[in-house]
Amino acid sequence: MLDWTRRAACLDLDPELFFPISMEGPSHSQVERAKRVCGDCPVREPCLRYALDTGQAYGVWGGTDPAQRRELALPADALTPTAGPRRENVPARSLRGGR
Repeated sequence: MLDWTRRAACLDLDPELFFPISMEGPSHSQVERAKRVCGDCPVREPCLRYALDTGQAYGVWGGTDPAQRRELALPADALTPTAGPRRENVPARSLRGGR
């Protein structure tokens, strides 16, 4: 159950604050205001976990915007740069330096 929602700092605020039309332009200040509310929230972590677990694609959840949550949801190996082709992907003849 979502018992943590009863202790959320946003409980009595207008939900529209947390779901701006855009994350850019004039709406950017709205996003920042929503994130400030989350900053002091006692249930910020369960809120963020819920958003990640359920794939919330819109709004501010747990102090994060959609782009931040997408980044958090990426697998760890997706964030590491590749070091070039792996040896098994290189044709054997090019490894021998010949034809």
